[in-house]
Amino acid sequence: MKTVFALVDCNNFYASCEKLFRPDLKHTPVVVLSNNDGCVVARSKEAKALGLKMGVPLFQVQDEIRKHGIVCFSSNYALYADLSNRVMTIIEQEAPRVEVYSIDEAFMDLTGVDHVVDLLTFGKQVKAKVDQWTGITVGVGIAPTKTLAKLANNAAKKYPATGSVVDLMDPDRQKRLLALVDVSDVWGVGRRTTEKLRSRGIHTALDLANADPKTIRSEFSVVMERTVRELNGVSCLDLECVRPTKQQIICSRSFGHKVTDKQELREAIAKYTTRAAEKLRGEKRLCRVVSVFIRTSPFIPNEPQYAKTLSAELPNPTDDTRDLLDVADVMFHQLWRAGFRYMKAGVMLADFYEHGAFQQDLFRLDSTKINSKALMTVVDQINHSGLGNVFFASQGVSPQWTMKREHLSPAYTTKWSDLRDVY
Repeated sequence: MKTVFALVDCNNFYASCEKLFRPDLKHTPVVVLSNNDGCVVARSKEAKALGLKMGVPLFQVQDEIRKHGIVCFSSNYALYADLSNRVMTIIEQEAPRVEVYSIDEAFMDLTGVDHVVDLLTFGKQVKAKVDQWTGITVGVGIAPTKTLAKLANNAAKKYPATGSVVDLMDPDRQKRLLALVDVSDVWGVGRRTTEKLRSRGIHTALDLANADPKTIRSEFSVVMERTVRELNGVSCLDLECVRPTKQQIICSRSFGHKVTDKQELREAIAKYTTRAAEKLRGEKRLCRVVSVFIRTSPFIPNEPQYAKTLSAELPNPTDDTRDLLDVADVMFHQLWRAGFRYMKAGVMLADFYEHGAFQQDLFRLDSTKINSKALMTVVDQINHSGLGNVFFASQGVSPQWTMKREHLSPAYTTKWSDLRDVY
């Protein structure tokens, strides 16, 4: 039986989330900014039509923003994560196997579905359901391989006549589309690879599909050989339905202003440690290695620079926030140097173990605190409920170091006080 994949991808996801609860902005150009409101990281279709570039610093486009009435939003991660979960829940109801590839896209296994319903009809049904139930518009690309499904999805977004759904199961249709696609737009083909391919006369996706797989493997890699075969309709990439366990967890942010106060920086390290520990418990893992780093901004000339990282190995793996805070605080005091303006800090957890699947240190007592698991479970439940927040005093009561978010929208779906009023 021939494999069938569908890629469901949200259109301009961050910007769409911001517009969802602001119907007054339906036809207004909208951009979403990076941490500390630094750069443009997402654009609505109206903003794209104005030629606004991805990654451009906000200060460089202030004139365009005023001229065209562009509305800016700070990144609202809580809102985006919640709406993403709603979209993915719907997609998972429509297919037996789904790979959530990123916050705004997922692959579906539709093998055999064409025996029950026409694939184009099925794609339109999925699109309509997501649109109606969440208000987020999506594009759907259907093809015999994941790489072709990516190209089909791009075509669904690019050509309005498709109705945002493209069925690319027909080989002749595949070739017609591949001839129109630049090789740089093929999934997994980066800038350097594009230059190397073009030097060999490969300019379009069809040129790459017609290349000899063995030659491509010898000159590039086995990964590129798989891409060639995928472009020819031979499935080499299966769905990854089980998300692989993380090998490390990093929690780091640039500050909203330069930090010179030791206690202020200490509170930031405590906050990052707490968040990393929460993510660790979400992975159902214990960690043995903790790293802490602090640094100044390398982009400010004629200013003293300082950057350093320290790591420590715990006697026994743990996921208890208190244990991690203790070791992170010791390292922070060793890292701290007065006289610098710090711009960024972070905490990294590594060397993970499953619960009960590690050898304890024979000459050290288990450092696990009494009722550790029960306490951490209760803390996480309260913090995830949206009804309250439990935090450690070392994080500080009113931190001043947090990143700048001057254009932050309300947490419409995750905070009771931010629910919209309906009259």
